[in-house]
Amino acid sequence: MIAGMEKINEAILSKVREEARGIIAEAEEKAREEVEKARVQLEARLEEERRKMRSKAEVEAARILAQASIRARQELLKAKAEVIAEVTRGVKDALSRTKSKKAALRALLREATQALEADRLQIYIAPRDKDIVETIVSGDGELSSMVMGIREADLLGGVMVEDAEGKMRIDNSYEARLESLLPRILPQVSKELFDKELTL
Repeated sequence: MIAGMEKINEAILSKVREEARGIIAEAEEKAREEVEKARVQLEARLEEERRKMRSKAEVEAARILAQASIRARQELLKAKAEVIAEVTRGVKDALSRTKSKKAALRALLREATQALEADRLQIYIAPRDKDIVETIVSGDGELSSMVMGIREADLLGGVMVEDAEGKMRIDNSYEARLESLLPRILPQVSKELFDKELTL
């Protein structure tokens, strides 16, 4: 009977071992599947994080490039503005050293007096042009009767004409004419000076 019991024990142990091996094999397979699933999830997360980091880096690089481009354009525009200002100063300097021509002053004076349409006028001129303007006014009877006085002013040249009450003034000075001319000629001047445009 002991031998029969041992066989039964051996059969039960064998069956339990067999079941245990199956359970262990199944558990190991599930564990491998879980590890593989976790590895796949980890790779996906890592890839997503790398993609986000690349995206952030690309956005940051684009921002830095845009800022650099804006700064470069601002510097370029500043340099161009300085060149234009220097050209304008050069023109004003040349005007200040050039004696006005009688015909030019006559035309500027005539234009200003006609635009003002006043019976009594005050004329303002650059000190160096006083003799010429006095000659023009004294040589023109109609103009001579309208002019109350000729005064020196801080002008590069040309004339300013004011009505007797000082309420209306026509500025036909070289400075005023230059200021009104600049917006029209600056595009051409810029084209001549800055023919080759820097592209950023």
